Amino acid sequence: MEADGAEVTRGMLAGAIKRKDNLEVKLKTLQHDIENRKDDIVDFKMMGIDHLFIDESHQFKNLMFNTRHSRVAGLGNVDGSQKALNLLFAIRTIQERIDADMGATFLSGTTISNSLTELYLLFKYLRPRALEKQGINCFDAWAAIYARKTTDYEFSVANNIVAKERFRYFIKVPELAQFYSEITDYRTAKDIGIDRPEKNEILYNIPPTPDQEEFIQNLMEFAKTGKGELLGRAPLSKSEEKAKMLIATDYARKMSLDMRMVSGIYEDHPDNKASHCANNIAKYYNKFNAQKGTQFVFSDLGTYKPNEWNVYSEIKRKLVEDHNIPAHEIRFIQEAKNDKQRKELIKGMNEGKIRVLFGSTSMLGTGVNAQKRAVAVHHLDTPWRPSDLAQRDGRAVRKGNEIAKFFANNKVDVIIYAVEKSLDSYKFNLLYNKQLFIDQLKNNNLGKRTIDEGSMDEKSGMNFSEYVAILSGNTDLLDKAKLEKQIAGLESEKQAFNRSKSSAKYKLQDYTVLLESAQSRFNRMNLDWGNLKQRIQKHSDGTIANPVQLDGLPLNADIKQIGIKLNQLADKSRTGGQYEEIGNLYGFTLLVKTEMSEKEGLDIRVNRFLVQGEGNIKYTYNNGLIAKDEKLAAMNFLNALEKLPSYIDQEKKKIVEIQKDLPVLQEVINGTWAKEDRLSELKTELASVERKIQLSINPENKGEEKEKIEKQTLKTANPESALKNKSIHLSRGV
Repeated sequence: MEADGAEVTRGMLAGAIKRKDNLEVKLKTLQHDIENRKDDIVDFKMMGIDHLFIDESHQFKNLMFNTRHSRVAGLGNVDGSQKALNLLFAIRTIQERIDADMGATFLSGTTISNSLTELYLLFKYLRPRALEKQGINCFDAWAAIYARKTTDYEFSVANNIVAKERFRYFIKVPELAQFYSEITDYRTAKDIGIDRPEKNEILYNIPPTPDQEEFIQNLMEFAKTGKGELLGRAPLSKSEEKAKMLIATDYARKMSLDMRMVSGIYEDHPDNKASHCANNIAKYYNKFNAQKGTQFVFSDLGTYKPNEWNVYSEIKRKLVEDHNIPAHEIRFIQEAKNDKQRKELIKGMNEGKIRVLFGSTSMLGTGVNAQKRAVAVHHLDTPWRPSDLAQRDGRAVRKGNEIAKFFANNKVDVIIYAVEKSLDSYKFNLLYNKQLFIDQLKNNNLGKRTIDEGSMDEKSGMNFSEYVAILSGNTDLLDKAKLEKQIAGLESEKQAFNRSKSSAKYKLQDYTVLLESAQSRFNRMNLDWGNLKQRIQKHSDGTIANPVQLDGLPLNADIKQIGIKLNQLADKSRTGGQYEEIGNLYGFTLLVKTEMSEKEGLDIRVNRFLVQGEGNIKYTYNNGLIAKDEKLAAMNFLNALEKLPSYIDQEKKKIVEIQKDLPVLQEVINGTWAKEDRLSELKTELASVERKIQLSINPENKGEEKEKIEKQTLKTANPESALKNKSIHLSRGV
């Protein structure tokens, strides 16, 4: 028995059998409870519900799924939550009734909050039949098509190198985006015209303090040995040994925020995050003092606790003591113990009585409409998920921000504080990349076929090699994240360019046909107008004669007879949708046509009258309807012919407009994308950086890898830039 070419061990088989038995017991228990229930309450199936609307649907993403990749990091909770399972049962009940996919509408601003693995669960809810058609009946089948497992290496506590797996790369991404777009309708604030400020993102780099420099060395040694004493703590317990890298990552985050988060033995420093943040808050406070501009400060670490040291209170102390900001204008969201107090804080922000509000993502990141005077957002730490960062920014980058609109060029500054040689910059860039991919996926605008989601999450921390590389000041990983961000942006731009080129090609074809058609109508109308001008007759007073000749009437019939005859035809003609000749005027053929329509369940029959010349174009007056008045009825055809000059003028304008657009479309079709060389250079540079990273993990392959880099550089770039890039890469010591 094999899976992905690997043998299934006894342990794996025993685990699968045990899980199957547990699920069977669970199902039998549920079945027993249903069969032996004592009440007669109507259940969901009996209610006859045929569609569900689920608002904030991302709260139901924790759905149970089965996988043999039980030891792979970053998959989330395979057991799922009860509320998600209840929703799945409800949707399946509806899908069985309607015998189709869907059956529900999911509404959310963050359908994908962190990883593309979340897409599988969305498809599991809404597209079970479509998945089945693709041969996907479980998570592992989906992952085999769209995901790639990677192996990272780290040191165990016994100082042995051990492998750690995770789903990090996603492949066939455009196909995945297409599958996703079949069931989604995505609208941004820009699409629907919401007037909100722009986000001006600032990555604020801070050099490490001497204490941080020293602690960084200890962190790297701890990541290798697992000796808790290096961090000033007790030795790791057996359970902690398994989560060594999560502990290391957690300590790195605390160290970056403030050394006093690690231990009380450390003291304040003028160059720590708290000092820099307080200085920046004071600058914005003074700059927008006249407008009572407000600021949000976010951190999920070191949150406010009364009568206990924390980063929030420390920054407040600095603002009050060093910058003379009144203490009552600086508040913490944790101070609000109920809804009433929370509303008071929000009201105080909007009125400008509170100028700085601190909070965590969970408490301040949602449900706070205090944007009226917001001028800046400060991120002391970076959250784990892109959606959390978006929620934080959304407190100020929001409709109704009056101070930003009228006094700050409709922009809000968002400052991300990053200590050099810490995980801050890498984590932010990783999050930025993920958000970029998620946005492109929603827009079905992905140019890349493969996506790297990075190797960092809140459940397992970070892999050893990348962790040590970042803390040692190696910028390769940061460079990689930045390059991927640039490449993703350029590839999206290239795809948009190619789409516009393709669109222009089809538009040119359509416009060419339209031009030929308009030119033909223009010529035929001119022919009719020329004939009419030659044949037209006038009375002695200069008015135009109206010698209408109708079949069944004498040649000298008067206006009244013609009008009566036309009204009879209007009432009684039955042409069955065909054009029927009824007479002539100045050599033009007069026609009637019976049209059928339906209104309020009744069949309505309408006779329309037209006049046609040698140009084979039919003209009408009053939409072809005959007036009841005999004199007006008789004038219908002459009135239609007198509109010929205006028709000719319309066609002429149309021809001029089309002829004006043709060279523009032709230019787009013949155009070439100007940034192709830049994209090629960036891809070459990315390949080089990725190999450098691999070299740092496997230094014994250095000579072989160096040769590969040189060959790859020459192969992927154009001849001129290849030589240039080669010299650059070698000068970096690759």
